[in-house]
Amino acid sequence: MTTTEVAERLRGDRRFQDVLGRLVEMSERDYYNPYRLFDWPDSLPDDAYWMTPELMAEHGTDVWDELPEPRRRALSKWQSINFYSLNVHGIRELLHEIVARIHTADFDVPSEYFHHIIGEENEHMWFFAAFCRRYGGKIYPPRSLRLAGPGIAGADHFLVFARLLVFEELVDVFNQRMAGDDRLHPTIRKVNEVHHQDESRHIAFGRQIVAMLHADLRERLGDGELAALEDYLKGYMRGSVASLCEPGAYRDAGIPEPYAVRRRVLASPAHAGYARRVLRRTESFMVNAGIFRTGLPESAKE
Repeated sequence: MTTTEVAERLRGDRRFQDVLGRLVEMSERDYYNPYRLFDWPDSLPDDAYWMTPELMAEHGTDVWDELPEPRRRALSKWQSINFYSLNVHGIRELLHEIVARIHTADFDVPSEYFHHIIGEENEHMWFFAAFCRRYGGKIYPPRSLRLAGPGIAGADHFLVFARLLVFEELVDVFNQRMAGDDRLHPTIRKVNEVHHQDESRHIAFGRQIVAMLHADLRERLGDGELAALEDYLKGYMRGSVASLCEPGAYRDAGIPEPYAVRRRVLASPAHAGYARRVLRRTESFMVNAGIFRTGLPESAKE
């Protein structure tokens, strides 16, 4: 898609501009100062869950069954640190891509809202990093998915916003559940609640722009190229779920042979069901928007 085509599509869609206007109004209305919002305690209890157990990738697998309760709680701490670390790295990628597009000819229409996304995501990255450093003493390093792109001319904008949407949708599944889980410390619940409030707007924007960019691609790409885009995104979704199994978290929780444990979790039939649950919302959107011809195959959810 050429620069002119992208700009004309976004500029010519009245509904898209109305959505942008509402999102800008909501961002301004709901603005908060994160540096004053959180009252960070000196420590969080090590004998409590730091992540909703049912959201942990190990839950329901043989690995989970073999862990005594204290070890499960220890693992929840480090999988929590991994989850927030993934947020830090995902937000850094998001900021890089949005900054590269703000006030360019292609994206003049959404640039005002891009400013709000940049400000909000920068603040999210700060409080996720603050949590990791305060309570885990580290941010786990990023693990690139290393997926070769499909190499389709003109699809770059679509793939960038589609990847960002997958990331935000997946994270928000966790945020919503943990914000309301009274088994978790109030600080953990608040971090997830605050993030969900902003992400609901970002997801609404992401769904709009991803659907519009893909509609343009459908007008000019053949079935084979569209299928390649679909396969790439399904692989990206699979890799995103796999990143929730962090060998460093197993090591820090005192679990031997962390890489072997990771392989066992990912190969478990229970993990396939877990992936279906956390990807269900994204999968449904992709199918309903015509981006996926079919739902994820079982092998893409394992």
